[in-house]
Amino acid sequence: MEISILTPMYNEEMNVNPFYEKVTKVLKELNKSYEIVFVDDGSRDSTLKKLKELHSNDPNVKVVSLRKNFGKAAALAAGFEQVKGDIVITMDGDLQDEPGEIPKFLDKMKEGYDLVTGWKTNKHKGSLKRLPSLIFNKLSSKMTKVYIHDFNCPFKAYKNEVIKDINLYGEMHRYIPVLAHWKGYKIAEIKVLNYPRKAGKSKFGSTRLLKGFFDLVTVKYLSSFRSRPLHLFGTLGVLFSSIGVISSIYLFVQWLMGIGIGKRPLLMFAVLMVMIGIQFISIGLLGEMIANNEEKKTKSYSVKEILE
Repeated sequence: MEISILTPMYNEEMNVNPFYEKVTKVLKELNKSYEIVFVDDGSRDSTLKKLKELHSNDPNVKVVSLRKNFGKAAALAAGFEQVKGDIVITMDGDLQDEPGEIPKFLDKMKEGYDLVTGWKTNKHKGSLKRLPSLIFNKLSSKMTKVYIHDFNCPFKAYKNEVIKDINLYGEMHRYIPVLAHWKGYKIAEIKVLNYPRKAGKSKFGSTRLLKGFFDLVTVKYLSSFRSRPLHLFGTLGVLFSSIGVISSIYLFVQWLMGIGIGKRPLLMFAVLMVMIGIQFISIGLLGEMIANNEEKKTKSYSVKEILE
């Protein structure tokens, strides 16, 4: 299998057939062996029914059905386990991604890249999403040191070995380039077209930004301190403890000079800083123990059926 298209679907009944027709047309023109893997993420409309119809009529279509809505990262992880193509292309099924851009990804991959991510340069002007998205992308780039413009673009191409080497959970799908970069894979970015949604309901919400920020902190921690948590928590512990010790020494000197310190707030502050410092160091030591005895994470999804 040369190419796998992986598309999570959640309540996209109006977009299933148009998406399939556009993608199939492009793939047939490429004259390469391919498969289209749909992951139904617990849709409550007729999305799964339509996907099963496509599967029954086209042997190139595979359907993975999840028992409930687990989220995009889990849906992608479930799909990653099933795809067989040498090159795996992920894209949303809402028709906002342009299937005609697929050859551009393949051409870029030929230059020796392991992962090519899209950059939606024509994102709908005036959209309320633009400012938060711009801030989010700038912050993500700064914190992770992965200098791409659009962390939220679902349109990506990967070598198969990349997706097998990445563990997805939470909202981590937007940080796949960071996780791949952390593993040492070569990453590139290309400009892609993006259209307004014509049918169905957007899954974008204000809570997604908050979840994205928390996952950004998680990625930063995992990429910098996963194998050495004591370096982070120990540093904080030493900092707080030092403040407490310096304050205690100051109070001790004053006590030697005959100045009462028993009722001074600074005494409580010094004790608090030392205790906080000890707690941070303890957390770091526990983190080291966990890091050195890490077990494989359990899957964050449950597959109901697979149609191959």
